[in-house]
Amino acid sequence: MSVPVSFSVNGPVAILRIQNPPVNALSQAVRQGLSDGMDRAEADPDIKAVVIVGDGRAFIAGADITEFGKPPMEPFLGDLCARIEGSPLLVVASMHGVSLGGGLEIALATHYRIAQPSARVGLPEVHLGLLPGAGGTQRLPRLTGANKAIEVITSGRQVKATEALDMGIVDEIKEGDPQEVGVAYAMDLIAAAAPRRVVSDLPAADPIDWNAAHEGALQKARGQLSPGAAVRAVQAASELPFDKGMQRERELFMEMLQSDQSRGMIHAFFNERAVSNLPELKGVTPRALQAIGVIGGGTMGAGIATAALLAQLQVVLIETGEEQANAARNRIEGNLSGALKRGKITQEQFDALTTQALTVAVSYDSLAQVDLVIEAVFEDMAVKKEVFGKLDAVCKPGAILASNTSYLDIDEIAASTSRPADVIGLHFFSPAHIMKLLEVVVADKTAAVVVATGFELGKRLGKISVRAGVCDGFIGNRILAVYRTAADHMVLDGASPYQIDRALTGFGFAMGPFAVADLAGLDIGWMTRKRKAPDRHPEERVPTYIDKLCEQGHFGQKTGEGYYLYEKGQRASVPNPKIPELIAAEQAELKITPREFTDQEIVRRYMCAMVNEAAKVVEEGIARRPADVDMVLLFGYGFPRYWGGPLKWADLQGLPAVLADIKRFAQDDAWFWKPSALLEQLVADGRSFEDLNRQGAK
Repeated sequence: MSVPVSFSVNGPVAILRIQNPPVNALSQAVRQGLSDGMDRAEADPDIKAVVIVGDGRAFIAGADITEFGKPPMEPFLGDLCARIEGSPLLVVASMHGVSLGGGLEIALATHYRIAQPSARVGLPEVHLGLLPGAGGTQRLPRLTGANKAIEVITSGRQVKATEALDMGIVDEIKEGDPQEVGVAYAMDLIAAAAPRRVVSDLPAADPIDWNAAHEGALQKARGQLSPGAAVRAVQAASELPFDKGMQRERELFMEMLQSDQSRGMIHAFFNERAVSNLPELKGVTPRALQAIGVIGGGTMGAGIATAALLAQLQVVLIETGEEQANAARNRIEGNLSGALKRGKITQEQFDALTTQALTVAVSYDSLAQVDLVIEAVFEDMAVKKEVFGKLDAVCKPGAILASNTSYLDIDEIAASTSRPADVIGLHFFSPAHIMKLLEVVVADKTAAVVVATGFELGKRLGKISVRAGVCDGFIGNRILAVYRTAADHMVLDGASPYQIDRALTGFGFAMGPFAVADLAGLDIGWMTRKRKAPDRHPEERVPTYIDKLCEQGHFGQKTGEGYYLYEKGQRASVPNPKIPELIAAEQAELKITPREFTDQEIVRRYMCAMVNEAAKVVEEGIARRPADVDMVLLFGYGFPRYWGGPLKWADLQGLPAVLADIKRFAQDDAWFWKPSALLEQLVADGRSFEDLNRQGAK
């Protein structure tokens, strides 16, 4: 096994080559290796320069995630950066692949930086609720100016080499072997008697309107605190001597590290990778996937087809007639045009995808050779069964039959075929070529190889795939129905839909539940309420005021009127004056005296309803782990990432306090607020949802 940092010499140049696959993460051994290598180079009187270069596919991709949550070990990264910057030798970073987080901070501590044309740099700590803590906020603005440094740090984006050159982050771009390029550059610098250029000695960035920058960062982050803290750290770089600025950066870094938001975002970071790691699939080889079928070319079907095409799969889409088929093709081409404009694909790739990889047909016989087919038709069991009957007849043996249903019983659908072991639910979220979540719904008779193939498809499509069991709404929509009901109850009791939307966007949701309902279409909830009406519990409170709007043909954004009013072609909305009138009429009919709600109470009730139902979903095995629920809500329902998900939020609040609130709410509505048995057990045992995640990971 190679050492984490190798040392070699080429004339007057010492080469420190980082060898910590796969991406040269800054483990303790790498940090120690770099420090020892600097000592060794400086001890040799013939050495004039040091080149730091990465082995494999990256310079340094950042911190070693296996060290997260553990006590820090020397040498600390900030000290190592100071050690490199203070060297009497010329130190050059030769950068290829990615140089992220601590990797870029190491590079900024060197005296010169040369990069491959394909290299990318960035400081993505904001995605963990943090800010750079080893001088990134102090050195970067001295090279780029305050505004550009703030944009790079608060966005966490990766900056391409050419832009990095324009900003002053790198000094030169040259293609070739990174080590050879770096050594040649160092030789040129030695020959030219180039001075050591110490970034911390450069003039501080000019001041800007710091309060406006801070406010702008917080507003853009929708409640996440670390972007605002990063602005204050850059401000310190402008206003304080370098050493004092470093102290301030460290204070702000530790403040963020110890925050609930960072705990939530680190939880999300680890678990978005963990949820697709199912113990029962270990050693199970997925079936081959080359061609997939899609039934239905509406918004959802076209999105699924687009995602599959972008993943280099052959797609056969079936529609009911030529007119519908042409419309479906146009939707898919429109989606792919968006990818073309964003630079995701080239014109040549666009042409190939639309003319060679995509087939749009009206006959099910065209599906004879596909490996997997996804039905995305009207949400009606009879329609679904009819489609699956046709698929069962024409699809080859071993072809997987999948339903994109949002609510319906996959077991019942599977029973309508002669191959229930090959039937699975693949619940995409709209728009399917953009949204990251895929619920893989496993029916009673679904074969393990079919489940493995569902997860393989999710991986190919770039999705966060989460296993779900069969129940009405699976994981996400089942929980959604309950927390949305909590919002509806608050409306009947006196809170306006608009106050609720404002309170929840203040909490961190991109949109409130009533704005979301308008976006999705009010007819969806209307149909669901009618479907569930025959089996409704007599104690269930179900508002009917919004149904009256639906009966008039008003379904939200698509018709221009819902909870809000929409001008044609615009998303900007204003409250619909009919809504308060409809609510008041129902309150009078039910003899409800409206009361006032604080924003804090709105958030608490909404979140407690979400947590309680999520706990029941875990309790029943619909979700295997609390983290599975968290990832579904994060990636499918706009839950603020900095809380980590509803069950992580509950842990952060303290489960005893959450359960106490649920029991208090139950005094007025015992049927709706029945506490989860799992939640009660966890509180009794002094345990948390995180304990269950750890248990499930073993």
